[in-house]
Amino acid sequence: MKTTNYYDTFIETAEDCPVTIAEVPPQKGGEKTAAGTAFDMIKNHPYRYTSDEVLFRIYALKNGTSKEDAEAEKEKFFSKGQACFRASPLGKRYGWGIHYDGEGKMALYAVESDEYKRLSKDKNVKIIKAMRSKRG
Repeated sequence: MKTTNYYDTFIETAEDCPVTIAEVPPQKGGEKTAAGTAFDMIKNHPYRYTSDEVLFRIYALKNGTSKEDAEAEKEKFFSKGQACFRASPLGKRYGWGIHYDGEGKMALYAVESDEYKRLSKDKNVKIIKAMRSKRG
């Protein structure tokens, strides 16, 4: 199975992120978006979930996957490569840095926070940028 997990890594916001103060992803049509689901899981439970766990949960909710079918669906889902959190709107659009600890568990840090600034200079973690929204 393929994985999207990172370890001891900090994903900074994209160079073209339009906000300087982090925002909560809004709902669309009264429904939580994939970014909103990811935000809630990670922000409400820091260092509890890996990237793979969050992405599969979003997929399972969207597709109505039952608990009985979860393992088979997970295998199918990760048999193909999936976009990692560098492509997430959390870092591209909403101003959240994503930190992965040594176990691959994630936490979010607002771009304006002291902890974001500290992590972006931490020599003990690999620092990468979220993907740009626009080419160029």
